[in-house]
Amino acid sequence: MTSTPLDRLLTGSLFVAPAVYLTADLLYATRGWDDPTAAVVHVLGAVGYTIVLVRLVTLGDGVLAAVLLVVGAFGAAGDVAYGFNTIHVSLGDTDLVDATGAATLIKPLGLCFPLTLLLGAVVLRGKAPTWAVTLLAVSALAWPVAHIGNIGWLAVAVNAALVTALGAVALQSPTRPAASASPSAAAIPTAEPGRSGR
Repeated sequence: MTSTPLDRLLTGSLFVAPAVYLTADLLYATRGWDDPTAAVVHVLGAVGYTIVLVRLVTLGDGVLAAVLLVVGAFGAAGDVAYGFNTIHVSLGDTDLVDATGAATLIKPLGLCFPLTLLLGAVVLRGKAPTWAVTLLAVSALAWPVAHIGNIGWLAVAVNAALVTALGAVALQSPTRPAASASPSAAAIPTAEPGRSGR
């Protein structure tokens, strides 16, 4: 088995992105949900989860992988948007969560992020430890409860669970198979001893 720089990047994101997001929620829980430093780390973690999405998609196949990619794209946009919304709120601007009209777009996009995690758990069935898949699914369900309700301790617990679950996936993440021998070389016949090549 071989490992390419792309493989290492995608697999490494399973370690890094959840850890960055855990840091963000630790900051939110201790400094408040409108803390600008937490929001900056939040945005960085959300971008990292975009790479996690790609890793999960590559571990899947068929319609499910396609659905995961589409939902994950919306979820990534929503997650990043919530981070920037917090930055705006910290500067005294309008909170999009409380606004009406076009601003309401942030809510369904935001809900697509935990849905991405849930679909990721479905993709990983049979490809990762059962306990890790279950932990990922439970974390996905608990995510909106913690973040919509601004429950700091639960948000931290959910992200700690994601660090554990996705870390386990990373440790078992398959790599691409090594290139096989050239078929043309394997097809060249060899003459038997004592006979001509005719």
